[in-house]
Amino acid sequence: MALMITDACINCDVCEPECPNDAISAGEEIYVIDPNKCTECVGHFDKPQCQIVCPVDCIPLNPEVVETREQLQAKYERLMSNKKT
Repeated sequence: MALMITDACINCDVCEPECPNDAISAGEEIYVIDPNKCTECVGHFDKPQCQIVCPVDCIPLNPEVVETREQLQAKYERLMSNKKT
């Protein structure tokens, strides 16, 4: 699954720079996560970095974007190959 940011977000700005895939950006009211870029840090780290640094614990799994670890790994590999071109 990709991650999502709930409306409990306080816009503290700590999650955005931690995302290795640039999946987090400022939305209209709170930060948002692009599920097409979120790999839950698979390929980069053992745990999602945004969840680790979030002071209000507002970054759960997105139940609308269900992905296996293998799918997340494939997405990571696709994102990395796109960076090279």
